[in-house]
Amino acid sequence: MKVVLVHDWLIHMRGGERVLESLAELYPDAPIYTLFHDRAKLSPSLRDRVIHSSFLHHLPGIKRYYRWLLPFLPQIIKTLGAKEADLVLSTSHCVAKGVPVPQGALHVCYCHTPMRYLWGFGEDYFGNMPFFLKPVISWILSCLRGWDVNVNKGVDYFISNSHNVAERIRRYYGRESEVIHPPVDTRFFHPVASGEDFYLVVSAFVPYKKVDVVIQAFNELDRPLKIVGAGPLEQAYKSLASAPQIEFLGSVSDEKLRELHSRARALIFPTEEDFGIVPLEAQACGTPVIALKKGGALESVKTGLFFEEQTAECLREAVRRFETMRFDRGEAVRRMADFDKQRFKEKIAGFVNGVMEKAGHGIAKA
Repeated sequence: MKVVLVHDWLIHMRGGERVLESLAELYPDAPIYTLFHDRAKLSPSLRDRVIHSSFLHHLPGIKRYYRWLLPFLPQIIKTLGAKEADLVLSTSHCVAKGVPVPQGALHVCYCHTPMRYLWGFGEDYFGNMPFFLKPVISWILSCLRGWDVNVNKGVDYFISNSHNVAERIRRYYGRESEVIHPPVDTRFFHPVASGEDFYLVVSAFVPYKKVDVVIQAFNELDRPLKIVGAGPLEQAYKSLASAPQIEFLGSVSDEKLRELHSRARALIFPTEEDFGIVPLEAQACGTPVIALKKGGALESVKTGLFFEEQTAECLREAVRRFETMRFDRGEAVRRMADFDKQRFKEKIAGFVNGVMEKAGHGIAKA
């Protein structure tokens, strides 16, 4: 059985890439198809794989402006695709599910989310655009929504990363999906240091992540805050931070991230996320999470507390409430066993083998 993996783009190691990494380990001979990639930013297991990219990969500085190419990505993804495959396994939050599939092959899509830009979160991405561009953006998004719904006809089975996303797939695509939560590598993410007084944020610096809400909250809290991440809003966030105890650490290695997770008093998770692997990593290191009570955090946060509104005032109140409570860091670690990478692989293999046998293809060797 020939398996092909497809991913939107590969320029960092975040939650979606961790899922791809597990799938690549499950199917070690499968080539990876993606729009563009940066091997230097990938984990060793992905860096050494056969990776096929579109012509975008060869455009200078593509990582700086690829977001502006969104209207063209549905057409560009059509230029990718293996000529021979029995199983195409795509991991998609954007256009990967639109990849061409060889005749007779089965297409299983692990969907991180229906495109957030199109379905319910457009204001987070385009709300600050000049008013004269908004009619054009609205027209483009309408066209993309039509494409996004239509392209699902080429997906035989959906796997969703959470019940939250499964409901969105049902609402926007009219499709059912199997829920298999993303994995955390509990062999790597485990406590390596004692907890300290600082709070931690680990996030991309993009609008919907709401790192600005955390900065505003800690500007008025006499508490140390360490922020790990990078992205287009980096300078804006640094300008917003006025408290001397707010520290930006930039991008860090996995080893450093594990250390920070282990030492932090709590992870702050202020976003309405589809699921959220970062809270899993923190809890696997024994650290509780202070999270917005919406979206995937309701499924991923097992140790910690929730706050109701995405405001600095509500978050400040949650931090003060958190400090009156006690949490068992050992229990936080134990609760992550259900999200272990090996269990994830077993669930994926079980589902894929089931649908392959149903389709008369036999079992996809893992």
